[in-house]
Parts: sequence; C-alpha cells; structure tokens
Amino acid sequence: MDDSHIAVVGAGLAGLVAARHLADDGADVTVVERRDDVGGRVRTRTKDGFTLDRGFQVLFTDYPAVRRELDLDALDLRRFTPGATICRPSRRAVLSDPLRDIGSLFESVRNPEVTTSDKLRTLALRQDVSTRDEDEIFAAADRSIRSYLRDWGFSEDYIEHFVAPFYGGITLDRSLSSSKRVFEYTFKMLSTGSTAVPAAGMGAVPEQLADAARDEGATFRLGERVESVESRGDGAVVTTGRESLEADAVVVATDPKEARRLTGVGSIPTGAHGCVTQYYTLPSGSGLDAGKRIMLNAPSPDPNTVVPLSTVAPEYAPPGRELLNATFLGAAAQDESEEALFEKTRRTLEAWYPERYFDDLELLHTDYISFAQFAQPPGVHESLPDARDAPGRAYLAGDYTAWSSIQGAMRSGKEAADAVRDDLS
Repeated sequence: MDDSHIAVVGAGLAGLVAARHLADDGADVTVVERRDDVGGRVRTRTKDGFTLDRGFQVLFTDYPAVRRELDLDALDLRRFTPGATICRPSRRAVLSDPLRDIGSLFESVRNPEVTTSDKLRTLALRQDVSTRDEDEIFAAADRSIRSYLRDWGFSEDYIEHFVAPFYGGITLDRSLSSSKRVFEYTFKMLSTGSTAVPAAGMGAVPEQLADAARDEGATFRLGERVESVESRGDGAVVTTGRESLEADAVVVATDPKEARRLTGVGSIPTGAHGCVTQYYTLPSGSGLDAGKRIMLNAPSPDPNTVVPLSTVAPEYAPPGRELLNATFLGAAAQDESEEALFEKTRRTLEAWYPERYFDDLELLHTDYISFAQFAQPPGVHESLPDARDAPGRAYLAGDYTAWSSIQGAMRSGKEAADAVRDDLS
C-alpha cells in the first residue's frame, strides 16, 4: 500500500474509519467532504451554553467496532441508567435491568405496566441472544420485530407500551415492522454494555476518528463537493468543484443517495425513516424524577420519547438550567411547525406530571431529519451491496452495506479499507 493514493469521499463515521486504516497501512489518503466539518449524520452544535446533538443519538459501548475504533476513556462518557420510565397520564413506572441495576429491582418488580411472565420472557430472551454474535444474528431467517415478539409469547400490552416506544426510538419505526435482527443485536448490546454520550456531545466521536486519521497521515479537504467519481484503467478520478484528483482507488463513503448517484449502484437503499427532535430547557430543580433514564410515551408517538439529557450529562447544559430532548416519529411530524410540536411536548409533560405546570419550558432548537437511517424491513440485509459492488477501483463504505447503526457504519469503513488493501497489494 505504500505510495498508493486513496481518495475517501465523505467524512462520516464510515469514511473516517476507512481513512484511518488506509493511512495506517501506508497509503497517501485524501478525505474530501462537502460540509465544513466531519461527522456526517453524527454532529453536535452549541447554543447559549447548551450542547445539542443532531437528533437524539447515543453510543452503545459494547459494539465491537466502537471498542476497536474509539478510545472510550478519552471520550469521557456519561452513561444512562439501564431501562426506561414508562409514562402515561398521571402515572410513571420504572422498568430496569435487575441484573445490572440492583437499586431499581423493587421498582421494576412492582411495575404495573409489565406482567411477571413478560419480565421472565425478557430474561429468557436475553439469555438466548447472548449465545450468538453479530454475523449469526444477521444470517438467521428474518421477520418483523412485532411478529418475533408475538412468537416469543410477549403480551400485546408489553409490546405496545414498552417495546414500541423504546425500539421506536432505535429503529425510528414504532410500528415494529423493522427487521427482528436489529432488535436482537441491539437488545444484546443493551444487555451487556452501556448506553452513553460523550461529555462534549456525540460530535466528539467523529472528531476523535478524524484526529486518529490525521495522526496516521490522512489529509482533509472540507467544504468541497464531489461532482463525479470515474474509474479509469487501474485507478479512479474524483472530480470536485475545484479540480480533478487522480487516485489508485476511491472509497465512496457518502450518504446513500449521494453514493448511488456517484457510483450507479442500484442496490444502495434510499428508503428512509426520519424523525423530528427538539431541545428544551427548564430551570434546575424542575422536579422530573426519571433520573438518568429515557422516558417512554406509552400511548403516543407525539413525542415518542423525552430524555433528561443534562441529568445524564450535566455538561450539556449551563449552570442553573436543565436540558431535555424529545423525538417525534412518523411522516406527519415532518410537516408540523416547531411551535405545534413544542406544545405537544408541553401538554404531554403536564399529563405525566399533573402536580405541576410547564409554563417555564423553553424551546431551544428543532431538527427536522428526513433521512435519519435507511429503512430495514425484514430480509433487507440480503439485498444490501458489498464494499466491492461499485465499478472499477471504487469501493463502498456506509452503514447501508451492513445495517443502520454506528456499528454498521464503523464496520463498513474497516471492511472497505480491507478490500482496498487486499486489491492493491
């Protein structure tokens, strides 16, 4: 790989991982990114002393690619308490992992939302998925999450009031029509690792990956859009709005729609699940009692979840303030005004906490995200492209070559780098 020039198009998680591994192998790596910063869909902004991630995003610390690619200690992680608080008007009930959160054992046992048989099935399911790795889970026969849970014997109340909002937050599909493989593997990760955010925000993840790539010698050209990628003989030409770059190989690590445009690979999925996320602030001491748990809206997706972010990560809010996040699912939310969505959250909180008003709730920011992750109906993974499916000396890197997740993105970057190295060696 020494003296090979590799272009990486896109500085999201997949592109950054690919760049680091290729540079580590001795290649001369140039990363071209249309935005002025790295991260792709994983970005963080600051506003009035608040740390606001683009959408509600978290890190599952037991993802194998996360443990391989990141220095978790350096990220200074702030961890959620396992489980969630199931909320409905005038009632909030904790459901936690009794094997990992002994302090909540009594609350979880007494939780009226979940039957004893559902709790026992959850423990049996945990044992079942613990015996299989990622490849085994994604190679198994597929069906929807809802069908899978019914086959396990879970009650409709458990499926509707806990799994639907909780996994609606993960798959952005509260109908639970997504692949059960995603459910099984993320359930395994939730059972064995932590759910966390870096103290500086999720944007610290791509920043660390970019620093690692730079340390290995990769160079970055930010704010430069790639117009085309063309294979020529034993190499490729990347044309930007400024010039043409000749390379021995190019890794296309853009979002799926752009990757399909640049490579012509029709199997790249472009169907998407979106969401709308809002950030709010309250004065400190607001009286919310969820601790470091996600709050699930049992009866409605408007909002699907409310997250006490500054309770989990105090660095996300300035002194004297708290930071909340709410996520809305479904296409209809994309067409609603931020004022209407804010009012839905305020009314929902007042229904959950009838003892207080939320006139002091303030809207900070709204993200309308039309493409948060590609849709993953049952069986979709068999049709996804491989790193080598692009023509000539072009290679694909993106979660759409594996499955929609941080794990899928980072894994795909390593696999694309391995393919380039093997083909050029």
